[in-house]
Amino acid sequence: MTNSSDIQFSVDGPIGRMHLTKEKSLNSLTQAMCLGMHEHLKKWAVDDAIHAVVVTAEGQRAFCAGGDVIQVSTAGQQDPVAAREFFHVEYAMDLAIADFPKPYICLIDGIVMGGGVGISVNGRYRIMSEHIMAAMPETGIGLLPDVGATSFLNKCPGRIGLYLGLTGARLDAADALYARFATHLVSRDKQPALLDALTAADYGDDDFAAVDALLDDFHEPPGPSKLQARHADIDRLFADNDVEAIVAALEADGSDLAKEALAAFSHMSPTSLKLTAKQITDNPGISVKDALILEHRLVSQVLLRHEFYEGIRAALIDKDRSPKWQPATLADVTPEYIDAHFESLGDGELVLD
Repeated sequence: MTNSSDIQFSVDGPIGRMHLTKEKSLNSLTQAMCLGMHEHLKKWAVDDAIHAVVVTAEGQRAFCAGGDVIQVSTAGQQDPVAAREFFHVEYAMDLAIADFPKPYICLIDGIVMGGGVGISVNGRYRIMSEHIMAAMPETGIGLLPDVGATSFLNKCPGRIGLYLGLTGARLDAADALYARFATHLVSRDKQPALLDALTAADYGDDDFAAVDALLDDFHEPPGPSKLQARHADIDRLFADNDVEAIVAALEADGSDLAKEALAAFSHMSPTSLKLTAKQITDNPGISVKDALILEHRLVSQVLLRHEFYEGIRAALIDKDRSPKWQPATLADVTPEYIDAHFESLGDGELVLD
């Protein structure tokens, strides 16, 4: 076993294990953790003794609450170009997960947000407990949904991906299954037995068939999804690609859904809202690799500006929850300003193998 204070790697029979151990900081991802995960995925991909990879996390509060954005903010204020390296390393790991040729299985319990969604949703099997809370809340910290979100949010039914990306709405297990963030529900008390079964399984000639059969046995019905019940209204209210038009539709509607979305928007960076809307709606069907290249371009531009640093200050450092966004309103965020974020970085573009 390779041990650190943040993550442990081990081999248990046919299973490669990754176990996040930063319980006190909600298992947030550091650059070193991403590098370690990527290196082990490359090694296990070509190891004939490894039939599947299982990712777990310490504690019941969070599987992974995202990347270590305070560290990124500190680095970015000193050297925004050098700070891109965290995202380069994280995104290379996310692509390795998406392209992993064997079953990649996350056992998810508690909070899963941002980078935690990246290390789970980009993989083949996402097994969530009844205690999960999933979200992509980046617009609230002056960022944008990344880690492949341009791809996986576009795979949500209808306009749900746009809704989730803009509002940062929180999902329970039934909602996560409906939004395709999760593939299976296995309750917290049964996940250890599932891990034991995966370790003891006879994988034969088809690793994926063996995992599918086990998960069919363990999967539990999720019950009703609030997100599914709201699907038609989300499609109607978020039908436009323009954020101001969406706000107008919400203001005219007056439903609980509309009120909740407007309340969420009131805390979000206007720039992040417009970036996210263009990012998602301009790129239906985008691959994970192309999504990560695009998101690296956007994040690199964000690191040169005010919003992200102010969002982190307000949410995680001073914790006053009163960010001073610049520009301050949707009307102040011009199309030209948004388009500039999408321009090529030239030699600075992300290159992924």
